[in-house]
Amino acid sequence: MELLNTPRKTQVITEVVLALALLVFLNANGVDSRKALFSDYFEYTAVSCRTHSASLTEFGGVGDGTTSNTKAFQAAVDNLSQYASDGGSQLFVPPGKWLTGSFNLTSHFTLYLHKDAVLLASQDENEWPVIDPLPSYGRGRDAAGGRFISLIFGTNLTDVIITGDNGTIDGQGALWWEKFHKGELKYTRPYLIEIMYSENVQISSLTLVNSPSWNIHPVYSSNIIVQGITILAPVTSPNTDGINPDSCTNTRIEDCYIVSGDDCVAVKSGWDEYGIAYGMPTKQLVIRRLTCISPFSAVIALGSEMSGGIQDVRAEEIVAIDSESGVRIKTAVGRGGFVKDIYVRGMTMKTMKWAFWMTGNYGSHADNNYDPNALPVIQNINYHDMVAENVTMAARLEGIPGNPFTGICISNVTIELAKKAKKVPWNCTDVAGVSSAVVPQPCELLPDQGPEKRTACNFPEDRLPIDNVQVQMCTYNRKYF
Repeated sequence: MELLNTPRKTQVITEVVLALALLVFLNANGVDSRKALFSDYFEYTAVSCRTHSASLTEFGGVGDGTTSNTKAFQAAVDNLSQYASDGGSQLFVPPGKWLTGSFNLTSHFTLYLHKDAVLLASQDENEWPVIDPLPSYGRGRDAAGGRFISLIFGTNLTDVIITGDNGTIDGQGALWWEKFHKGELKYTRPYLIEIMYSENVQISSLTLVNSPSWNIHPVYSSNIIVQGITILAPVTSPNTDGINPDSCTNTRIEDCYIVSGDDCVAVKSGWDEYGIAYGMPTKQLVIRRLTCISPFSAVIALGSEMSGGIQDVRAEEIVAIDSESGVRIKTAVGRGGFVKDIYVRGMTMKTMKWAFWMTGNYGSHADNNYDPNALPVIQNINYHDMVAENVTMAARLEGIPGNPFTGICISNVTIELAKKAKKVPWNCTDVAGVSSAVVPQPCELLPDQGPEKRTACNFPEDRLPIDNVQVQMCTYNRKYF
């Protein structure tokens, strides 16, 4: 055998020493460290897959629960934005507790949270910039003027995904709730996720807890999927709405579990004269397979800020437990706008104050400049194939005098009243419509058409464009050597 010359011999010895040192390191740190040293790899489903990948730790992220990662998140997003036209990018948030203030997303981008990753919202107001109020609202909801930017924020984006293996976003909202109750807020509280003026948005497979206010707020956007989200907040927490599509077109909300201090899904489109002027409705909305607990609010609310209009909402396979109302329409004189072509079927309700609630005197105006002649139009409201048990009152339906809510259709609905239910199960004023196969017997303003008309309330069978959007299997594979 040919002997190695001296330089080659030295190289071989060096390689052997390095290999032995690496083996010693790996054995000392266990199998998990060996995997992390070479690569992070996982699969997930998303509308779009990405070509480029990075981990938050590569940008100085520290997951100890106390170090601020606001700059790390923004540096990561800014760096990855360079790949928007080259297959897009994805940012991986590893296991750990990642304290952060607000940060902005970019287009053709995926934010992915590991199942053991927790984003902790900073309680330092300096990490929450103040932005202008929404033009369709004219002011903040908590206070006149601006509002604190949301924890995860994006505007004018295309193709953005926020997802994970059920990773957690913790809003640490107790401090904000206390300030709200004490009247100490100078600006409106932040939301957990807000996406504005954007298209092709996916928010999925995450757990959101203790939001300072609303949890998920897509606004002035289109082609949105919210899927597989768990939202948890104390039922007494103020305005912790679950999912609020606002002046959005073509939205799909499905397979979510929500425990909230306010409405689980609140459909909106602007407030009084500001919403009327902005004129952007929410339309083509699908809600399905939702489970909700909200003792002081509605499972599905339409309004009260609906001045731009709400049209073509289709909700089915909804479970409501221990909630104030199953479906609620909220509006008022001065709102203008419309709520029409609403279809709900296959709803199960257990322990409710009201199964159905409509009110035309909600009030709560943005300011005193609303037009008292701006009357909302509420028409073609369809409720079909529902059961409820332990209900205090079947329905409270209150239109506007001289401007009744029309085209109400309730069919094949059985409501079992609670032992201490109201003596009169239906309270109806200024409404018009029909009913069929409804127990207990509805009010005279909804005359019974007979059991043969039990399918009278239609539900559209055509598919909306958002139902044709499919997900695919994506991978994250980040090699460190």
